Amino acid sequence: MEKQQFLHPKVSLAHFFHYRSSSVFVVFVGLVVLFSFFSHRRFISGGNLQILLALGSEFNIVVLGVGILMISGEFDLSVGSIVVFCSFIFIRLFEMGMNLFLAGLITLGVGAILGWLNGLITVKGQIPSFVATLGTMMLWRGMTLLLSQGFSRSFDVMASPTFSRVLTGVIGGVVPVQIVWFAGLALALGLILHFHRFGNWIYATGDNKNAARAMGIKTDRVKTICFILVGVLCALVAMMQIVRVSTFSSRVADGWELKAVAASVVGGTSLMGGIGSMVGVVLGTLIISAIENGLVVLRIPYFWTYTVFGLVIVLSVLFSRYVEARKLKHISKPSETSPGET
Repeated sequence: MEKQQFLHPKVSLAHFFHYRSSSVFVVFVGLVVLFSFFSHRRFISGGNLQILLALGSEFNIVVLGVGILMISGEFDLSVGSIVVFCSFIFIRLFEMGMNLFLAGLITLGVGAILGWLNGLITVKGQIPSFVATLGTMMLWRGMTLLLSQGFSRSFDVMASPTFSRVLTGVIGGVVPVQIVWFAGLALALGLILHFHRFGNWIYATGDNKNAARAMGIKTDRVKTICFILVGVLCALVAMMQIVRVSTFSSRVADGWELKAVAASVVGGTSLMGGIGSMVGVVLGTLIISAIENGLVVLRIPYFWTYTVFGLVIVLSVLFSRYVEARKLKHISKPSETSPGET
């Protein structure tokens, strides 16, 4: 009879922490427990979770694109400005009496164009994406303020109830549609990133652009497509926000730029490119959303939010580096198996 073998608990735990996303998961669980305890379970109440899933998922969708772009080795600091500019385009098309589904397609197209412009300036102009998107961040936010004069505009959700339900409806009276969009997009993009040839191109481009070119990968095209993806996701979220609050505001998505980068970094995505995972990005953005919501539930002044963000980012990166160092040490450790063992 074959002897059954069991892994020692310490071995299993060590193996668990070899995965980069495992440290992020521990941080997320710790935050949920912490906020639940100090808020007397208000954080995990049904009403708060519904708000968190609806509002947080909109930001989370944008982070999915930002995370993939960072893996390719680039940044996009203009996501908040793209969201607000696409919001203005959508509300103007609505005011013109256009069919909302057609207006939605046009808005997605505008988002794609803005993302393409970011990619074009970066790869053809050979300008660092940090600088290029910093400029477009101010450009599109400024254009929106000029065109809207800073005034809010109302949106009638009953103009097309079907359109409104598709973007911000509630399934079974409990689950917001936004979380379905987020989960579906995360799954689809995760499959592309980890199991499709294009995902391999993204990792290769971010890890070593010259080596990727030598292998025949069109790195400029890969980066531009990633920029376009970010623009399309921003446009989708722009429509979600207008439908949800029934109002256009020129201050929407203000500050999302650094929060999106922070969520990706917390999720284990490297600032240098070539390293990251969709699971990590999802966990990272859930951490940022949980922090923001948890501080509100605890009635802590909002200006503490960025202080906590900073601490979580630094601690998450340090913990990830520690896990990575332990993993490399384990790999390089010589085998303890004697020559006679098989």
